[in-house]
Amino acid sequence: MPAPAAPEGYATVNPFIITSDADDLSRFVVDVFDGEVRAEARTVDEDGLLLQAEVRVGTTTIMFAERKPGWPFTPSLLQVYVEEIDVALQRALARGARIITEPTDFFGTRFARIQDASANIWWIWQHGELAWDDSSAEGDWVNVEQSDGWSEVSPELGYIHDTLLEAMTALRDPRA
Repeated sequence: MPAPAAPEGYATVNPFIITSDADDLSRFVVDVFDGEVRAEARTVDEDGLLLQAEVRVGTTTIMFAERKPGWPFTPSLLQVYVEEIDVALQRALARGARIITEPTDFFGTRFARIQDASANIWWIWQHGELAWDDSSAEGDWVNVEQSDGWSEVSPELGYIHDTLLEAMTALRDPRA
């Protein structure tokens, strides 16, 4: 089935992040992921809060809005492919992010996780030769359910799994 038509500059699915200090988060995305601000989309609501801002990263447009009083804390979980994971991590750290998962080999790719100052979690991938494209790797996914845990399948998977559980358990509203 063909992908639904999307306007120029948008993917079929585009994330929308509601956050405190949406302007700072959009600058974070520009600085860390080489995003491009779509100034024409900037909309401020009658209460003075940002209702919509957009930053294009590669083939995707990420939309941002300022969290209004009374709105719940809703962290976003996002996946981004980058050319050089180490460069993206250095930029993220310089903008106040913290590393959740150190760069780790993952089925032929490099993978890391960071959390930005607004508590959003970013899965950062540097594409490589995907090992799971090979039918011989198929059993790794099936055997996880039958093993004593992810670390038994591989230490890397155990680390990736455990750091996600720790980060999700520790998620807190930065405004609280």
